[in-house]
Amino acid sequence: MRRLSLLQHQLQGSDLAGEANPSLTRCNTAAGASVWQDVPQAPPDAILGITEAFKADPSPKKINLGVGAYRTEEGKPLVLDVVKRAEMRVVTNPNENKEYLGIGGMPEFNQLTAQLAFGKDSAVIKEKRNATVQCLSGTGSLRVGAEFLAQHYPHKVVLLPDPTWANHNKIFPNAGLQIRKYRYYLPATRLLDYEGLLEDLRNAPDGAVVLLHACAHNPTGVDPSPEQWQGIREVVRQKRLLSFFDSAYQGFASGDLDADAAAVRLFADAGLELLLAQSYAKNMGLYGERVGALTAVTRDPQVTKRVESQLKQVIRPMYSSPPIHGAAIVTTILRDPAMFAQWRVELKGMAERIQTMRTRLHKALVDVGAPGDWTHILKQIGMFSYTGLTKEQVQNMTKKWHVYMTLDGRISMAGLSASKCAYLAEAIKDSITSSRS
Repeated sequence: MRRLSLLQHQLQGSDLAGEANPSLTRCNTAAGASVWQDVPQAPPDAILGITEAFKADPSPKKINLGVGAYRTEEGKPLVLDVVKRAEMRVVTNPNENKEYLGIGGMPEFNQLTAQLAFGKDSAVIKEKRNATVQCLSGTGSLRVGAEFLAQHYPHKVVLLPDPTWANHNKIFPNAGLQIRKYRYYLPATRLLDYEGLLEDLRNAPDGAVVLLHACAHNPTGVDPSPEQWQGIREVVRQKRLLSFFDSAYQGFASGDLDADAAAVRLFADAGLELLLAQSYAKNMGLYGERVGALTAVTRDPQVTKRVESQLKQVIRPMYSSPPIHGAAIVTTILRDPAMFAQWRVELKGMAERIQTMRTRLHKALVDVGAPGDWTHILKQIGMFSYTGLTKEQVQNMTKKWHVYMTLDGRISMAGLSASKCAYLAEAIKDSITSSRS
């Protein structure tokens, strides 16, 4: 009883009694009130909101070009044949189980994933200078990397291309890092602002982190040329910047796994330390399996071991260990030469269909006489294309033509089909001419 009376006395003299916390008093006294009643409504996610609006639209002509996932000619999700084969092998293997993976994930998955990025003959791999941990697809890999930087890297500024994938703008600040923009896309040409990019990197703080899209830049589809990548690498070296590559589309951009890894290998082979986030969402179609990896490249194998230990320290309180099923599928494909060859064929097929959509859309725009020069559609690469349409024009596309896309004018070429190209071209022409009248 004395202990209970003492506790009551302490509560009466503390904030817990509500005297210094009137909001808590309201929550405790108002009938049916929630302790979360003052939580504001968050804005809807831009991409998911587009998908929901698309689903609710009854028009048979509707097109969803906002989704960041591959679609067949019929607009259906695709599961690769090699993924089906690998998954069947996984689920019928009597030795498979559902035990926890280690904090860093599946060791063979990590080894094969690093080899896919840097090449089997890479000095990084041979000298054991890569600390690779399995993470939750690309987003999770970026977040683990951001947390690691916040804890162990002295420079807290991350340079992001303008524009960039929207989630980059949240991942790094949420980890406690500052973000700044560097010029990337030039609206006048709808191509890379190479000189502006170099100037901004030269003016950046020495040692800052610079986020680079390894290939198929999202959202613009504009990539540096091999010569431009060399120029970027030299400025990174001169300024002692730490490169953080986001590789979400290896093999999915050009259809060639090695070509799409060229920028990462250019930096790694030059002896530069870097971070790399990888995802198998696009190139294996494992969107919902959340399979990815984060690699830190160092100059010293002993440093690599310490970095890996700290990456695991980040992961442990975050999600403890990664899921096993998707990683088992990836590992099965990467370790088996026949399956790996089949994957490359299917991957090339997806990339070629997207490139075909670019060619067909460009021709349709020219055929209908859409105002402007549309050659940038052909020059851009990967899943997305920056059309150059304004917010007003995009809204007309949706309201009048039932074409759903992000307000910045980005369209997913993977969501387009040959049968819809002419319709889309007419919608674009109308939206441009209407806004000018």
